[in-house]
Amino acid sequence: MSPQRTDDSAAPDSPAPGYIPHTPADRRAMVSAIGAPDEEALLADIPAALQAGAAPSLPPACSELELQRLFDGWADQNRPAGSMISLLGAGAYDHAIPSVVGHVLNRSEFYTAYTPYQAEMSQGLLQAIYEYQTMICELMAMDVANASMYDGASALAEAALMAMRVTKRSTIVLAETLHPHYRRVVETYLQGLSCTLKTAPAAGGIVDPAALSGQLDASCAALIVQHPNFFGCLEEVEALAAAVHAAGGLLVVMADPVSLGLLAPPGQCGADIAVGEGQPLGIPMNFGGPYLGLLAARQAFMRQLPGRIVGATVDGAGRRGYCLTLQAREQHIRRERATSNICTNQALTALAATVHLAALGPGGLHEAAVQCWDKAHFLQRALTALPGVRAAHAAPFFKEFVITLPVESEPIARQLANDGVLLGLSLAPYGAGMEKALLCCVTEKRTRAELDRCVEALAGALASNRR
Repeated sequence: MSPQRTDDSAAPDSPAPGYIPHTPADRRAMVSAIGAPDEEALLADIPAALQAGAAPSLPPACSELELQRLFDGWADQNRPAGSMISLLGAGAYDHAIPSVVGHVLNRSEFYTAYTPYQAEMSQGLLQAIYEYQTMICELMAMDVANASMYDGASALAEAALMAMRVTKRSTIVLAETLHPHYRRVVETYLQGLSCTLKTAPAAGGIVDPAALSGQLDASCAALIVQHPNFFGCLEEVEALAAAVHAAGGLLVVMADPVSLGLLAPPGQCGADIAVGEGQPLGIPMNFGGPYLGLLAARQAFMRQLPGRIVGATVDGAGRRGYCLTLQAREQHIRRERATSNICTNQALTALAATVHLAALGPGGLHEAAVQCWDKAHFLQRALTALPGVRAAHAAPFFKEFVITLPVESEPIARQLANDGVLLGLSLAPYGAGMEKALLCCVTEKRTRAELDRCVEALAGALASNRR
């Protein structure tokens, strides 16, 4: 197979080589029809300083087979997390995914009609979304959930906006233990909205409810906490709820959905709005997306939920049916009355979460959560038994925890990655004083042999650094 040419040397009435549908004669006719002398004239308004000048020196064109081999060679340079022992977490988690999830997702009726713009044509999809909403309500102990959002970070930002609409207040208090990336997304969403952001200080890895008096005043719309938080620690959610409610604000809790197989759900702990990153529910890590934003709330706040809500109804013949009950977004109502400019929901990944939860059931989710808890605590004890390794926090944790090393963590993490062990996330980029900190995560997928290998690998790396 010879390389294909893409110049104008082809016959004037034949298509251009490659995948360009128009012949050179077609292009000349179009330019003539608009009154331009040639194609270059179409670019005349681009300032000369921005023009490249001479054409770049590019390698010869490849055949399809040659290009595939080139891409395969580049891909082979990657080392996927699945090919190593991974203790990475911090928002993207290596949980087990039942094979039924992929089989259902790849059915054409779901895969091609992934968002219900024409609801009457998508009864099966609407039913799946309705089931998803029901499961999220049960998981979060909330009254109503929307049809999903882009990811956990955008769901959290939308929850902040929602709290401001509900309370007619303009101050959002963010826990210091919130994931730094989530905080940046919230800050971006709220930029230019004449609101105030405050920080609830943390001590020992969690927010101290008794230290909130300076942040929770009459202007506070919501206190936002993550549970388990960025460091893996469990916050005192009920005490935080009492503190913010006393000030007339709302409590927004960002929860790990797998942890809810073991921990009390946000609704039982006093949360008014619950959000989460749905990636642990049947969605691969996949270079960061597409993921899934969970958002649920109390019944009283239903009309302030962004996005769409699917409801169940009965048609004229008495048959059960599903419809988009609430669509308070700018594409469906007057823009000034919209709760959000969110343009769609992640229906395909929401379906993955629905199938995943249905496959596991309450017992399976509980077992996954218990295994995460047990294995994480086993590993923390084993790692902190090594010379110079300490637990960074004394607070209870679920599946993530922070350890401090006797040396800087980033070089150690890189050294172990070269040996096939992703021991965790170095926290050095996340603030002063964390140069020796490492955030480790253990899911139900990790075996005893893998955890023992992690301990041996860290012991060896620390010993080599002492020499």
